[in-house]
Amino acid sequence: MNICGSEILMSISARTCNCKEKNGKRVAYTLIDSYHGLCLDKKDIIISELEACITLLKYSTDEADRSTIKREIVQLKTMLDLLS
Repeated sequence: MNICGSEILMSISARTCNCKEKNGKRVAYTLIDSYHGLCLDKKDIIISELEACITLLKYSTDEADRSTIKREIVQLKTMLDLLS
């Protein structure tokens, strides 16, 4: 059986949502099913979340959303540095 490259490269999508916390905004992630989804480790998941946040930041227009996404990017980069 041949598997062609029809899979989505980014396996996680991100969006902002309102929460009942101090700042009121958070980034939520949605996992997109793929045939190799069981083979992802922590580092791959964090890298995918980081790419999803960077993409979300490009299309965000609200300043509150942008600051929330930037804070999330910093946290993800810190976690990625700790795993390396």
